[in-house]
Amino acid sequence: QVQLVESGGGLVQPGGSLRLSCAASGIIFSRAVAGWYRQAPGKQRELVAAIFSEDSTNYADSVRGRFTISRDNAKNTVYLQMNSLKPEDTAVYYCYALQTAGTSWGQGTQVTVSS
Repeated sequence: QVQLVESGGGLVQPGGSLRLSCAASGIIFSRAVAGWYRQAPGKQRELVAAIFSEDSTNYADSVRGRFTISRDNAKNTVYLQMNSLKPEDTAVYYCYALQTAGTSWGQGTQVTVSS
């Protein structure tokens, strides 16, 4: 059974930084596509960033240059470093892992950017 557990969300002022973590069990992140989606109130869930098995990455245009996704294979954990945060980054952030057996999701962690 795959479990993804996110942590690191919270309240931060505009311009600040947060690092989200997603620890996995039941799946080897290095063999899957992993990443983050987010969903703001009243909006559809959108892809934020993804990292592939060969370590290539992909970002939404709205976060490119501010967010960095990375993976620690020894800890089987994926991170999302978020810098220069804006109020429009406020959302629930969900970790996901995609493999041939299907997609698994974390429970979500709230990120609020406000002064």
